[in-house]
Amino acid sequence: MDVFGWILIGLCFVIAFVGLVYPIIPSAIFLFGGFLLYGVFFTFDLPWWFWVAEVMFLLLLFGADMMSNAFGVKKFGGSKAGIWGSTIGLLIGPFVIPAFGILIGPFAGAVIAELLISRSGFKQSIRTGIGSLIGFLTSVVTKGAIQVVMLIIFFLVV
Repeated sequence: MDVFGWILIGLCFVIAFVGLVYPIIPSAIFLFGGFLLYGVFFTFDLPWWFWVAEVMFLLLLFGADMMSNAFGVKKFGGSKAGIWGSTIGLLIGPFVIPAFGILIGPFAGAVIAELLISRSGFKQSIRTGIGSLIGFLTSVVTKGAIQVVMLIIFFLVV
């Protein structure tokens, strides 16, 4: 049963890192789910500071995801429409263009939203799309680093 438990925990951790590039997968939930599975299969008797730290990192993951994209769009002069377009493109892109949709989706979504809704010029719309792409890539790196720290803490405690 121990091996089965570790397989499920490891699977949750792997899915969490896949979720970095496929935003439809809630990576933070899978990572924390791995910690909870450890509790179910082995013990929840981990130090109180472990659970506090992991919950704080979990909240940080949620915040980093939302703020990175919005910051990238805003930093490059985009509007709220650009933020929404980028988010929608981020969710739809991987399904429309499986290999490169994760990069093209947020860019195209931000550009289209800026052109159609905000009535921005073509040059500004492209600039917003670039900001969206930079925001997404920043988010992936930031969330990846946070998840690695969470796993390091987990394995040090366990």
